[in-house]
Amino acid sequence: MKKFISILALMFALLMILPMTVGAFNSYQTYTNSIEGVALYSPDAYVPINTYNSAYMGVEKALSDPYDLFVDGEMNVYIADAGNNAVIVLDRYYKHKFTLTSFTNEIGAPDSFTSPRGVYVTDDKIDGYGNLVEEGKIYVCDTQNYRLVVFSRSGEFLYVLDAPESELFEENSIYYPIAVAVDKFGRIFVVSSQTTQGIIVLTSDGTFTGFIGAPTVSISAWDIIWKRFQTDAQKKLSSRFVPVTFNNITVDEDGFVYATSDKIEAGKIESAIRSKSIAGADSPVKMLNAAGDEIMNRNGFFPPLGEIDYMMSSTNSGDITGVSTIGDVALGEAKTWSITDTKRSKIYTYDTQGNLLFAFGDKGSLQLGNIGTLKAIAYQGDKLLALDSGSSKSITVYERTEYGDILIGAVSDQLNREYDRAQTNWTEILKRNSNFDAAYIGIGQALYRSGKYQAAMDYFEAAYDTENWSLAYSEMRKLNIEKIFLLIPVVIVALIVGLSFLLKKINRINVRAATSGEKITFGKELLFGFHVIMHPFDGFWDLKKEKRGSLRAALVFLGITVLTFFYQAIGQGYLFNPTGKYSTIFAQLVGVCMPILLFVIANWCLTTLFEGEGSFKDIFIATCYSLVPLPLLLIPSTIASNMVNINEQDIVTLLVSLAFIWAGFLIFFGTMVTHDYSLGKNVIMIVCSIVGMAFIMFVALLFTTLLGKIVGFVTNIITELAYRM
Repeated sequence: MKKFISILALMFALLMILPMTVGAFNSYQTYTNSIEGVALYSPDAYVPINTYNSAYMGVEKALSDPYDLFVDGEMNVYIADAGNNAVIVLDRYYKHKFTLTSFTNEIGAPDSFTSPRGVYVTDDKIDGYGNLVEEGKIYVCDTQNYRLVVFSRSGEFLYVLDAPESELFEENSIYYPIAVAVDKFGRIFVVSSQTTQGIIVLTSDGTFTGFIGAPTVSISAWDIIWKRFQTDAQKKLSSRFVPVTFNNITVDEDGFVYATSDKIEAGKIESAIRSKSIAGADSPVKMLNAAGDEIMNRNGFFPPLGEIDYMMSSTNSGDITGVSTIGDVALGEAKTWSITDTKRSKIYTYDTQGNLLFAFGDKGSLQLGNIGTLKAIAYQGDKLLALDSGSSKSITVYERTEYGDILIGAVSDQLNREYDRAQTNWTEILKRNSNFDAAYIGIGQALYRSGKYQAAMDYFEAAYDTENWSLAYSEMRKLNIEKIFLLIPVVIVALIVGLSFLLKKINRINVRAATSGEKITFGKELLFGFHVIMHPFDGFWDLKKEKRGSLRAALVFLGITVLTFFYQAIGQGYLFNPTGKYSTIFAQLVGVCMPILLFVIANWCLTTLFEGEGSFKDIFIATCYSLVPLPLLLIPSTIASNMVNINEQDIVTLLVSLAFIWAGFLIFFGTMVTHDYSLGKNVIMIVCSIVGMAFIMFVALLFTTLLGKIVGFVTNIITELAYRM
């Protein structure tokens, strides 16, 4: 026993002294999203290496309310501390260099900041000979003094840019700068939290030139109508419909502006996620050109809005629901960019196409890598800095992993059209993360440019990339058509001639059956369906009065329709079913027969009370004969869905729409002729039949629920009696 205890003690001691990797105690899980919005776990692209607080930095005053974070071209770090009315400058190792807090302004008077909330630093401009053309500047949003203050990179005060003046500003508008960015041309972009017209654009000397990216505002039709009936007093008391404001901003090397807003209505973001909308009007993050046009690519499975599974997101602080609250945006290598979710303390990184590369982070303060209150982020080479304005008041530094290096390398190679190198990197990514769809797309694009279209299509299919799949398919189809080019006209002519002959033959049989007085066989009953769909008034009259149709033929048409929908479900081309969803014959049987029976029952019940001449059998037969256009058009459309590219999808959609419209008109006119109703009366009865279908479903559901409760009650009584006897 003593020997066993000694062995356990030795093992415990070894565990305590042996080094352990950071990944062994990861405080978060890195992931991407599937096409269904489910999180797919992936290797870590960034891992936390340390947290640096005020004591480590060596600042005179501990951070009080750190609000913004910036890293310049020399890797120096700038923190706007609104609580201490200061901007703290750190070197690349996060040690204190100097602090901007008080200065002597242009008129020689002492001056200082009041709650600075934004900082941006421009790099030195160097000519082709290595000579300094213009020294970089530090721009500080002196928020509660309503101005920008500009310093040299060494901390020397240069000048103040006071609040811009223009008639374009709203009356009583307050200039309240909270974020600033400067492009390579010296244009200054300012976000004012009290300005709703958009981002303020200034020249390098502070002259106002206009607004860009004004967020849109939508007013419902009901609000517009209601305002017409409001009194002047009510209009004054009602809320103003003003656009939302931005909350952060940055500029890339090409002069494009990335801006975020945390004021977008949650309902609009939820709608964008559900519909996978690529529109940017109500997006919480925008990319704007110099004219203020929204140009962000949103070609991923979901728009870049942060958390997709917003209904349930587990964190160290408990379950958090609701869409992301976007707080900051930062630009990384290979034109990647990241946004923060202040609600969950998570970071989401996207490529230029809007594909989610990885998401990581978590809320908390006890584990390395967790952030209490994620205020801002900034890239420092291959490191990512996160500013925590919560209880820790610190900077957490994340270092890019080998997986992250390969991923960024692949994105960079693809951006620079180095497709062979990109393919190699994407292959390495798949070895580490088989769930990463962007890797399949990257390899597929490399194969496409190599002329290997079928192989490229396979990779695009794995990533559900219908657009690139369509391009590869178009090229492969072109090659196949070239091989059988002379045969195509022959096949088309043969199909036209054969179809024309068949229709004429069917028409002759129907005419002979109507005039010869011979017995109507089962085959003729089936062929009469073609006469009904082309001549509905005469056809439905003969169907009822002349008994040209039958119940058995109607059941055949119903069965063919069920099989048609089953074939459509399993036989559609990749563009119409990229995820490969499968349906059973039973599901199609229920999906087709249930609405038909509900309609027939509801229509019969109502028309019996309102002088309808059709019996239950007559209505059922007429309805089933009305289904004939569905197989006639849905089967060819399903075949065609395997032959079209993404630009030709409308052809298939048109055939499907035409099939349903045609069948709908036949059902309408079939009931009208069967019951000998006028057009207006038939419209009313069709509407009432639809309402009746809903009522029958409600009663059936109520009865089923009640029956279940009765069965449960009786079962409980029997069980109780069995225990007591």
